[in-house]
Amino acid sequence: MFKKFAADALGLSDIGKVINPSDFDKVDSDDYVMHEDGEKIFIIIKSKKDEYCFTNLALIHLDGDSAISSKRMLKRYSYHTNAISQVYLETAGTIDLDVEIKFVIGDVNFSIDVDKKQIEQIKDLYKALIKISETVAHNEDLFGYAKQSIVIAKEATGRITTQTTSPVAQFDAINESVYNWLKGKHSELKIKDFGYIFERYINN
Repeated sequence: MFKKFAADALGLSDIGKVINPSDFDKVDSDDYVMHEDGEKIFIIIKSKKDEYCFTNLALIHLDGDSAISSKRMLKRYSYHTNAISQVYLETAGTIDLDVEIKFVIGDVNFSIDVDKKQIEQIKDLYKALIKISETVAHNEDLFGYAKQSIVIAKEATGRITTQTTSPVAQFDAINESVYNWLKGKHSELKIKDFGYIFERYINN
């Protein structure tokens, strides 16, 4: 605790600041947002060495080696393929200068320190990440049920016989129906754009 306080007091810690939306275009991570495809920034946290850009589609992380180096590693984590879990918010103590938001995306752990004066913005981000996590988990369960129902329907259909169509024609018809049904469920439940969740919780 005292080491952390000393580092904060001496300006050696890496406490992030939430960037005002009017300044999004002045931050490096904006250059890597796919504006051409409708990607939209909702919150950017910038520290001395890192940038964390939360869009409707992904977390874009500009990972710096150190505060004195200009070298960066660009990493992109799409919410669609990297589930968010274990979201926590650690509020500031009496002498702390920062709050901390923690979460796992895919298999990567994040712990971001932010100026405690901006706790309200971080509360909004916390709620958005929690909701995305719950939505993805719920939809995964529903998609699992959908696939199970296909197996049951296939077994039931296999017991139905008819002399009016050939086995090949029956197979083709069933295969096409199953494909289209699963494709529709995939489009419905495998969400890529979470802009509607950010718009609900992020109050810029």
